[in-house]
Amino acid sequence: MVDSNRTFDGASRRKFMLVTGTGAVAGLAGCGGQSGGSSGGESGGSSGGSESDGTPTQTESNDSSSSGMDTSVLTADGSSTVFPITNTGASYWNSNPEAGDEDYWPQSWASEEYDTDMRLADFFAQDYGYESTGQRSVPPFRASVALSHSGTGVEGVMEGRVDIGDSSAPAQAELAGSGVSDATLDKFTDHVVGVDGQPIVVSREIYDAGVTQITIEQLRQIYRQEITNWSELGGPDREILALGRAEGSGTDTAFRNNVFGDPNAPISPDQRFGQNQQLQQAIGQVDNAIAYIALAFVEPDGATPPIGLEIDGTVYEYGNNLGAQEYPLSRDLHAYTWEGTSRKEACFINFLLSDFGQETFVASNNYFKLPKDRLRTEREKVAPSNFS
Repeated sequence: MVDSNRTFDGASRRKFMLVTGTGAVAGLAGCGGQSGGSSGGESGGSSGGSESDGTPTQTESNDSSSSGMDTSVLTADGSSTVFPITNTGASYWNSNPEAGDEDYWPQSWASEEYDTDMRLADFFAQDYGYESTGQRSVPPFRASVALSHSGTGVEGVMEGRVDIGDSSAPAQAELAGSGVSDATLDKFTDHVVGVDGQPIVVSREIYDAGVTQITIEQLRQIYRQEITNWSELGGPDREILALGRAEGSGTDTAFRNNVFGDPNAPISPDQRFGQNQQLQQAIGQVDNAIAYIALAFVEPDGATPPIGLEIDGTVYEYGNNLGAQEYPLSRDLHAYTWEGTSRKEACFINFLLSDFGQETFVASNNYFKLPKDRLRTEREKVAPSNFS
C-alpha cells in the first residue's frame, strides 16, 4: 500500500527544493480586498437583551461591558482557504471606517444600498443591540482571525479555544475516524459563508507546454503514483511533481473525498504543505508540478495556472463552470460555532453574509457568493430577531 504520509526528501527521484520559511499571514491583517456593488439587503430588526459567557448558546452569553453586551474579542482560527474571507472581514470590521471611505465603506454601499451615514461596524452591529462607537479603529467589539487549517479550526471551536472555527471541509469529515460521537457532531452549528470551486493547477511551464486539460481518472493516477511523467499526458518528458495540502487541512480532506470518494483515501503526493499560501509559492518555484488548491490562490496568467478537468464527458474550467453544482470539487466554506451561536458570533457572521460582505470578502477573494436561496437560509440562522 502507498504510504500516504510519505514526504519528499533530497534522495527522491524528483528534483525539488523544499520550500521552507513561508510565514503564515496570521492574526489581524491590514485592510485588504476590494469594494464592489450589488443590490439587495440584509435581515433587519433590532434587539437588546443580555448574553451569557462560557459555552455560547443562541440565546444567552455573559456580557462584559457596562451596557450588558459582550464586547470581548471575537476569535476565529482554522482553514487557510476560509481565512481570506474571515480575515478580510475582520480587517474591515476592526477599521470601522466612516461612510464615504471609498476604499473600505464607499458611498455606493453606505448611502445608496444601506441609506446610512454610520461607520461600517457600527452599522452592522446596531441591529444586535451594540452601541455605536463613532470612532475609527474602535468597533463595537474586535475580531481576531488566526491562520492554521481546518482540523485546527474544528477542534478549536469544539474545545472552546475560539468562537468560530474556519473549515473548508465538513466537521464530520475532518473528525472522521477520531471517535467523535454523533451527539458531539450535533453540537456544531454550521454557517456557510461562501463556496470554493477547487481547481487543479500546474506549473506555468507545464501549461505553456500544452497540458491544459486532464481527466479525473488521470488525476487519480497521478496521486497514486501510477502516472509519473508529463509525457504520458502529452506534455514534456519531465517527471511529475505531485504537490498537496497537509493531512488535516480541509482542502486535502475535500480533495480525497471528492476525487477518491473517501476523506481518508490513501494518496501519495511528493510533498505536502500546511497552507495554501505555501503551496502556491512552491508551485511557482518549479517547472513540473501539479496541485489541488483553493480558488483564491489561482493565478491564470501567473505561476499557478488552472487546467480543465474532464469528468463524465464534461470539462470543468476556471472562469467557466467551476461553480456548477455538478462539479464534484466544489465545496462549502464553513464558519462553525459551538452549541448554537452567540449574539456576537451571529453579528460578525451576518456581516460576512451581507451583500457587502459577499461582494467584498467572498467574490473579491475569488470565491463564489452564495446563491440567493442559500443566502436567505444562512442569514436566518444569525438574524437579529433570534436575540430579541
